[in-house]
Amino acid sequence: MTVDRDILRSIPKIDELLKEPQLVKVAGRYGTAVVVACARMVVEEKRQQIVAGNHSDLVDKSQLVREIEARLQRETRMHLRPVINGTGIVLHTNLGRAVLCEAAAQAAYQAARNYSTLEYDVRTGERGSRYSHVDFLLEKICGCESAIVVNNNAAAVLLILSTLAKGKEVIVSRGELVEIGGSFRVPEVMQQSGATLVEVGSTNKTKPADYEKAICCENTGALLKVHTSNFKIMGFTQEVSLQELTEIGHKHDLPVLYDMGSGGFFKAEDYQLGDEPNVLESMKSGADIICFSGDKLLGGPQAGIILGRKKYIDEMKKNPLTRALRVDKMTLAALEATLRLYLDKDKAQKEIPVLALLSATQESLLEKAECFTALLGKNPLIASAVVEDFGQVGGGSMPNQMIPSVCVAVEVGGVSANALDRKLNEADIPIIGRIHKDRYLLDMRTIESRDFETIAMTLKNMTE
Repeated sequence: MTVDRDILRSIPKIDELLKEPQLVKVAGRYGTAVVVACARMVVEEKRQQIVAGNHSDLVDKSQLVREIEARLQRETRMHLRPVINGTGIVLHTNLGRAVLCEAAAQAAYQAARNYSTLEYDVRTGERGSRYSHVDFLLEKICGCESAIVVNNNAAAVLLILSTLAKGKEVIVSRGELVEIGGSFRVPEVMQQSGATLVEVGSTNKTKPADYEKAICCENTGALLKVHTSNFKIMGFTQEVSLQELTEIGHKHDLPVLYDMGSGGFFKAEDYQLGDEPNVLESMKSGADIICFSGDKLLGGPQAGIILGRKKYIDEMKKNPLTRALRVDKMTLAALEATLRLYLDKDKAQKEIPVLALLSATQESLLEKAECFTALLGKNPLIASAVVEDFGQVGGGSMPNQMIPSVCVAVEVGGVSANALDRKLNEADIPIIGRIHKDRYLLDMRTIESRDFETIAMTLKNMTE
């Protein structure tokens, strides 16, 4: 293949490109080194196109500058960035689960931008405990003796078992051996803790006598109950309640541990949550230790919250694992701000996004949908319609818990639902919807009204 040398020579030199006004301007924003790197990548790609015979005209400098600017935008854009959640899944694991309330977001920002009282007691002028910022709130709200927070609920289970049952047996129902996100399984977490798993019962039926028979006074370290929030066993079933298990444990002087998973503070029926357990009610069972996530139904940052008897919590605080699993200052600040809202139930319901989204009425969602379709209706190339459908509480933690919702079906002339989905995913602010029966839907439950203009503008740009 003969390469046209004139076309190759028409490629401007890097130094020459950097003198262009547009690149001089962006160099002040991104830094010269970044602009040079992007310019070299674009120029090399252009050279390869010419050598391969895929570019037959002289290189246009202005077009090359525009390509460099586009590459700069892609290369310098944050990889972890906000998206608009139109899926209708309130606690979407892939999209970051719970959205923090404004107070929590501000608290995390202040902790990040300033020195803080993380481990400093201003009253005594001496070193303090990082857990002191939240444990008193958890004790007050939940009625527990003590509390500790680690970086997620799997870490909480690991710390609990490592502290209370290392080298001993932990008895758990075979029907509760769940697999959590990322293919991590409860038996594997238990193995890492140094505890030995003892399964009792069958997949669908476990009785109190099954636990009684498995208890060995010398080797048994604890009884564990796991809430199966990500699957349900229906039909011919039986399980031992937390209250029953607590009675068995206390009879044999064994700690009873309860992995709640999601950990809501309000009654399930108030938020369309079916039979999801409640932290406050679970504490009344007498269980010795309860743990749950901070970024699910609680509506706070990612964390593993451990509540229970002080003597056990004190042991956990001394465990070397605690330092490896501890939470950082931003998480503690956000969690404290979230918990403070729970001191006033009405305020929590209004200001914590998860609670507000779950309690939104069909009437309010319909009103949002009508406002959104009215905005889209200003563009004749965009068709929209209000559709009643179902969303979900959580895709990973409560996949079977469907909640009635209101969606807007969107069509852009000549673009299929799948193509529309891809294009909106690739927008500067990605818009994540869902496709149902060949229609592209945006669920009003998880979309804020403030995002309507952004979505409308993104769709408008697709029609131009």
